[in-house]
Amino acid sequence: MPAIVIIGAQWGDEGKGKATDLLGSRIDYVVKFNGGNNAGHTVVVGSEKYALHLLPSGILTDGVTPIISNGVVVDIEVLFEELDALIARGVDVSKLLVSANAHVITNYHRTLDKVTERFLGKRQIGTTGRGIGPAYADKINRVGIRIQDLFDEKILRQKVEGALDQKNHLLVKVYNRRAIEVEEIVTELLSYAERLRPMVSDTGLLLNQALDRGEVVLFEGGQATMLDVDHGTYPFVTSSSSTSGGAATGSGVAPNRLERVIGIVKAYTTRVGSGPFPTELFDDSGEFLRENGFEFGTTTGRPRRCGWYDAPIARYSARINGVTDFVLTKLDVLTGLKTIPVCVAYDVDGERHDEMPVSQSDFHHAVPIYEEFPGWQEDITGARTFDGLPKNAQDYALAIERMSGARISAIGVGPGRDEIIVRHDLID
Repeated sequence: MPAIVIIGAQWGDEGKGKATDLLGSRIDYVVKFNGGNNAGHTVVVGSEKYALHLLPSGILTDGVTPIISNGVVVDIEVLFEELDALIARGVDVSKLLVSANAHVITNYHRTLDKVTERFLGKRQIGTTGRGIGPAYADKINRVGIRIQDLFDEKILRQKVEGALDQKNHLLVKVYNRRAIEVEEIVTELLSYAERLRPMVSDTGLLLNQALDRGEVVLFEGGQATMLDVDHGTYPFVTSSSSTSGGAATGSGVAPNRLERVIGIVKAYTTRVGSGPFPTELFDDSGEFLRENGFEFGTTTGRPRRCGWYDAPIARYSARINGVTDFVLTKLDVLTGLKTIPVCVAYDVDGERHDEMPVSQSDFHHAVPIYEEFPGWQEDITGARTFDGLPKNAQDYALAIERMSGARISAIGVGPGRDEIIVRHDLID
């Protein structure tokens, strides 16, 4: 049985949790392999809506073991808050496992994230202020705190002292903030250790053993391809590897064990935060997409920037990730439009680009070249087969499939778990 990676193929918020739900009881493990609580999944189960930020969406599926692996940065306070909220709603969270090698977000990471972003002024990246970037920076600078450090007070104290030695100079002398006490951080982190200990595991070993037994492991990426620190619209990106390659480094499972890559694309495009966005709409059409699609951040509540479907971005994502299947979400949001434009290429200073320009400056100045498709007026939320869609909705889906570099294997036609059309099996 395969190891499957689910990634966002645009700028995030594509509905990755819906794809996880689609695979449902056929999955044995769901692994969050990158990011932290700076992004969220909204999962609808019957009449219940769950907003998850740090936890993998598989925690809502009976029989699945959810794992937070080594590529994630963990705000333990947020972790416990999310777990307690689910427990209060009757969700069994006892199977959650956390990698001993995952890095910890501390109070000084959150502080630095917020003051640094404000200091940038007009050059702000648009971070969530949750300490994600500074925690990853400490990881790369080899002064990070890992989950396993919470179980050795001597090592934890030494590491916190080393991390704060430089950061306090920065906070006091550059940002005019108070110094952060070592004892304050150590005491807080140690207070989490007892509850955390039973969850901590060698998750890389566990996942490889599961694959050896023929079990199905699903790797669930946070954020999306265009926010990847290497392959996204740098510097307006996240601080981790959110492409399919990140599933290997972020989990300890080798790349040759990843057999299928499922890319999630909306039937239009959104992004949150700063950075280039060629198809962004500033008119009534943009407001139509925002209101009909309820495009407000799960984590931040910020209104998302909305635009038309961008086929070059989808092709780029297919190439970077090795996408084998796309899941097209939120097709129902387009219902009611007379015509639906799709970006098929870009114009950059009079030159046509059929693929994403390599230069940041060129991409920033790219003007979308559109092809228009007729819309539909019929309610499609009840459709459960492709033939059950209106002809114009079928034609739209087939057109963007031809443009996007991989087959569309499933189509979301509403927010509910069962409001989806399956065209091809995502496992077999």
